[in-house]
Amino acid sequence: MSTSASPTPALPRKREMRTQARCASSLIRGFTLIEVLVALAILAIALAAAARASGMSISGSDRLKLRLLASWTAQNRIAEHTARHAWPDIGTRSGEVEQGGIPMHWEENVSATPNTLFRRVEIVITPVAEPQYQAAHLSGYLTAPQGAAK
Repeated sequence: MSTSASPTPALPRKREMRTQARCASSLIRGFTLIEVLVALAILAIALAAAARASGMSISGSDRLKLRLLASWTAQNRIAEHTARHAWPDIGTRSGEVEQGGIPMHWEENVSATPNTLFRRVEIVITPVAEPQYQAAHLSGYLTAPQGAAK
């Protein structure tokens, strides 16, 4: 007694294949507009933060360059006195000099010390473009040249 094969086993297979096809088509469908907008918003925030960080880094390096050049200017003033064996008069002097293409204003205050063979020299450097910003402050001591009167 043989019976013919029933068509029911073939139906679940077709249904199964249709279900799998629907699932596959929904996976291939892509992103919704809201998902794309959220991703763009996150990307915009990240890029803005990166731009701000790089801008601050550039600003910091400019300020560092200015401070370095100002400290060189102050050291040059002390070195100039030392090289000339100068014995500057007590008081305040000022002037302008250019260092690295940046004009700087220097102010030098020479004062006496308890030891008459030494003078204290304080130098303050400010950029001409920003007179309120003290870029460097250096204190040094000069010794009296040989044969100088006490």
